[in-house]
Amino acid sequence: MFDNKLLSIANEAEIALKPMFERLEAISFENTKRILHFFKENRVSDSMFGGTTGYGYDDIGRDTLDKVYADVFGAESAIVRHTIPNGTTALSIGLFGLLRPNDVMLSVTNQPYDTLCEVIGLKGANGDGSLKDFGIDYDQVDFVNDEIDFLGIENKLNQYGDRVKVVFIQRSKGYLNRPTLTIEQIGKICDFVHKRSKAYVVVDNCYGEFCEEYEPCHVGADLIIGSLIKNPGGAIAESGGYLAGTKRAVELCSYRLTSVGTGSEVGASLGQNRNLFKGFFLAPHIVMQAKKTAHFAAYVYEKLGFDVFPRYDEFRSDIIQTIKFGYADGLIKFCQGIQGASPVDSYVTPMPWAMPGYQDEVIMAAGTFTQGSSIELSADGPVRPPYTAFFQGSITYESGKIAILSSAQRLLEDKENA
Repeated sequence: MFDNKLLSIANEAEIALKPMFERLEAISFENTKRILHFFKENRVSDSMFGGTTGYGYDDIGRDTLDKVYADVFGAESAIVRHTIPNGTTALSIGLFGLLRPNDVMLSVTNQPYDTLCEVIGLKGANGDGSLKDFGIDYDQVDFVNDEIDFLGIENKLNQYGDRVKVVFIQRSKGYLNRPTLTIEQIGKICDFVHKRSKAYVVVDNCYGEFCEEYEPCHVGADLIIGSLIKNPGGAIAESGGYLAGTKRAVELCSYRLTSVGTGSEVGASLGQNRNLFKGFFLAPHIVMQAKKTAHFAAYVYEKLGFDVFPRYDEFRSDIIQTIKFGYADGLIKFCQGIQGASPVDSYVTPMPWAMPGYQDEVIMAAGTFTQGSSIELSADGPVRPPYTAFFQGSITYESGKIAILSSAQRLLEDKENA
């Protein structure tokens, strides 16, 4: 099935990756231990899995899940809802919840992910209901040599003063070729900002949950936001998002989620609690599988001569692995190879298309059990130079390994036939 060269590289990889795999197992153990502790502390029981309908008043399962998320993530409060369809919606709830007319949103990690640009008002039609339409200004501080520009942050805080209401951190790289932030780096930003401003520090935590022993709220973030069909859903949650942070920040966001006055008191769980609890419990282990797959992908593709980031022996604070192909067909063939090795829709051939919310055509491979589930096996990328694939997920390391070898096999065969 696989070229002997690839099998040899795979064997080399697993020998070289043993120390990294042991580190990942230790992180998974610590996070699982913390989750189990708070499941016990909050007396999670079978009676919480039944769910509610209608208004959802007094949903003990929903409310306990909120508490478990808050405790595990080091926050005062949290809201976790299966009705939030994706990370962009969760982020939108957070931003509109905290920002008011004449406020400033200051991103300190370059421009946010493509799908957030229309929410902010950086693109799209005026009058669509973006932050800009509501009189909220936006500014950003870019990295300098892949490092956080603390002088630039200080200058912007001085420039806008108390108008800066949200300092925004995107933990993961998105579609940018820059490092993912570690928890230590996020903590330094939080400390720096809180000494100089009353602004909320908001972290887009997508792709980063359970990649380290702690989360951004443990080091001072006021609000963290993520999607349940990424890391914290553990490949079990079929939809959903969360917001966790200080009591006041989460309260304001809950008013945007539902209405002022009702907030998190309403929202029927409709029988979804079991999957949300189960997925959260499994999440550290599933994240470990995804990260092992990412390390393996980095080793294999670096050996094949491609530029990868992070490298196979580097610690990573999210589940994303990038592979720079340098030419469009390489990116396309890679994604098609991942799709072909997926458990669902393996017969489908993904092609680039103008996906809503993105600035360029995007190709996406996602043969997943849950549509759009990035914690499963997926690969995507904008079809623009340097034609970088963003690979993430895998419910099991074994299936991820097969997918990586299958995609590499396809590239090798195309090269031989060229």
